[in-house]
Amino acid sequence: MHLPPPDPALSPRTGYTRAHWEAAADALLAAVEPYATEDRALYHLPGDRESWSGRLSDGLEGYARTLLIAAFRRDETALERYADGLAAGVGGVWPRIEDRSQPLVEAASIALALRLTRPLLWDRLDDGVRQRAAAWLGDALTAEPWPCNWELFPVTVGGFLYAVDWEPDTARKAVDRGLERIERWYVGDGWYTDGEGRAFDYYNGWAMHLYPVLHAWLADDPRLLDLYGGRLSRHLADYARLFGGDGAPLHQGRSLTYRFATTVPLWLGALTGHTPLPPGETRRLASGALKYFLERGAVDERGLLTLGWHGPDPAVLQGYSGPASPYWASKGFLGLLLPPEHEVWTARETPGPVERADAVTPIAAPNWLVQSTRSDGLVRLHNHGSEDVRYDPYYTRLAYSTVTAPASSYDNSVIVGDDPSRTGIEPLGVGDGWVASRHTAGGGARVTSVVLVRGAAEVRAHLVTGAAPGTPVRVTGWAAEAEVRADAVPVVGLDEALTGVTGDAGGLFVALVRLTAEPDPVPLEEVVSVRVEGADGIHVRWSEGPGVRLRITDGAVVSPDLVPVGTNPGDAGADA
Repeated sequence: MHLPPPDPALSPRTGYTRAHWEAAADALLAAVEPYATEDRALYHLPGDRESWSGRLSDGLEGYARTLLIAAFRRDETALERYADGLAAGVGGVWPRIEDRSQPLVEAASIALALRLTRPLLWDRLDDGVRQRAAAWLGDALTAEPWPCNWELFPVTVGGFLYAVDWEPDTARKAVDRGLERIERWYVGDGWYTDGEGRAFDYYNGWAMHLYPVLHAWLADDPRLLDLYGGRLSRHLADYARLFGGDGAPLHQGRSLTYRFATTVPLWLGALTGHTPLPPGETRRLASGALKYFLERGAVDERGLLTLGWHGPDPAVLQGYSGPASPYWASKGFLGLLLPPEHEVWTARETPGPVERADAVTPIAAPNWLVQSTRSDGLVRLHNHGSEDVRYDPYYTRLAYSTVTAPASSYDNSVIVGDDPSRTGIEPLGVGDGWVASRHTAGGGARVTSVVLVRGAAEVRAHLVTGAAPGTPVRVTGWAAEAEVRADAVPVVGLDEALTGVTGDAGGLFVALVRLTAEPDPVPLEEVVSVRVEGADGIHVRWSEGPGVRLRITDGAVVSPDLVPVGTNPGDAGADA
């Protein structure tokens, strides 16, 4: 992909400016055009893989998702081509929108694009085409979505159809119904689960925030924009911390092949005025993510986005992933709706959170602890609250980072017997430098876990109960990647291979763990030490700062606020 020269004066961190985003959008649009059918209603991108929805639906997906690029770019020439495809598609080519069918997803992209470009596309269509298009989209108003982020697709279609006065009562009801349904998944502090349970991932940004906030903004509804925009702003305070110094998003959750769609909430906050981030930081984080993927093989020699993360990678795909699925990355071009003179484009880039200082950030809603280090730009996520067993291992591991991917060897796990499962995750709290949870492991055993961190170092303690005496237990740390060092040192109950066995009452297993890109880090044993106190207590001492004592029982961590040793009532005189 040919991009303009970097601009180190305006963008000292990434070199990217609005011109780079425009060039990337134009290149992606040009690359897909040869794969359009003659009537332009379908885009059949190359590849051996079909989604479980089939070739016709995949072709519609290719049309709808690439249309978003043209809409955000406001490319009139491209929009003329998509207008031809729209006329053919609603003339009988596209599959009908039915309950829980993939066309419902694509209808939302089409409706959003039509709403954003109404004077350039919709208003120029023949009346007959508009009527057929509205009728095709109208099925989305009554189609039953899957009970997750799909609830927002009828909202998006309904918002557009209401704006063009097509069955406004039905359209309004679809909007109200979808917005009402997502309320049950809002858990506070700007975080939603993606449906029932505790599925926390990037769908928070590129779906759960995107569609309500854009609808409120486009409808010019101050009440809704205050509600959803306020949630977005709060979310961004956490979200900005999930990008590494190299621009990488965390490698966690499903649909990771959407890649730089992870930039959506950043742009959305700037577009609607609901963000705590300075303009230069917003662009730095967003441009960093785009650059990260473009420089690592996300686009192949034909200029097409591949099914994967860097290059092709089947590990990040789901059954619904077809050849055009990666083009939900088109949402990342939302920032092009901001005019060139907007301060997000004119401000000088400023550092992201990971570049400013080491930080340990508790995020209560998902029960996550985010650990970042300035020296190497690494971000690590300690997951003690997100779970979706359908998509293991991208939800259920104990930790994720911006430089590692879940490994087949079951990194970041507690393996009881020969079963690496982690189900029924129960959050036990998160605070300053710590996070805890309990889960069900192999054979029905229970594992209560607490992680304490400082700098790049981690203390991971796991109490295993409910397993037969003599059951082997293996604790794993990070899966090392190129140019990254992964350390794991056994401390309590483990041998050098990080394995041990349970006793009559179970067992306490503690290890020191670290993931770092430092070329010559201080040995872990010089950074932190752990002393056992009784059957279920430990005393953690850091080389810098106060130590802490805690007691781990089945499903509880006593002294959950991890008050420094020596300040607890009755603990006077204890060493720190």
